[in-house]
Amino acid sequence: MDFAALALFTGALLVSASSPGPGVAALVARVLGRGTDGAIAFAAGMAAGDLVWLAAAVLGLAVIAEHFQLAFLAIKYAGAAYLLWLAWKLWRAPAQPQEIAATTQREKPLPLFLAGLAVMLGNPKVMVFYLALLPSLIDVGRVGLLAYFELAAVIAAVLTLVYGFYIGLAARSRALFRSARAIRIVNRITGTTMAGAAVAVATR
Repeated sequence: MDFAALALFTGALLVSASSPGPGVAALVARVLGRGTDGAIAFAAGMAAGDLVWLAAAVLGLAVIAEHFQLAFLAIKYAGAAYLLWLAWKLWRAPAQPQEIAATTQREKPLPLFLAGLAVMLGNPKVMVFYLALLPSLIDVGRVGLLAYFELAAVIAAVLTLVYGFYIGLAARSRALFRSARAIRIVNRITGTTMAGAAVAVATR
């Protein structure tokens, strides 16, 4: 792929991914409420959602998507429902110090990966970027297999940078809270934030 087009796509993706939205809100809220355990699996699912939307744009599925709105609505609401469930768990989580909480049972990676995937497949911000903005950045009709993998590599690199930054920032913020009262406040705030992200995904 032409270097100028690839650079333009990289810049646009970096700006879009860095701006807080339902996906970033859910990721940060999860790290604040649960720590970094499972954050990579969740973020990987989110990145996979971007790759799915890239494939949709390249294969010309924007028109098909308009005729299968029920399927996309189902994905959107499934992602929103999972975020609400996570928000409920955070709201009711015991106020344990971080050292004790770190020894609790870990969540399985696959459900977290699928949750991140569902969140991004139902995220209107990501949908608009790939199905509406991307064709104005590059000629998706001329994107072959090699160009797709080049774009996928850019997505992986950019999202690793952006999500890694947000995970690290949230983890450092979490480390400041040690008392049971502070952790209870964080759980309530992050639970509310995650519920807000669910509402944003479901209503846009």
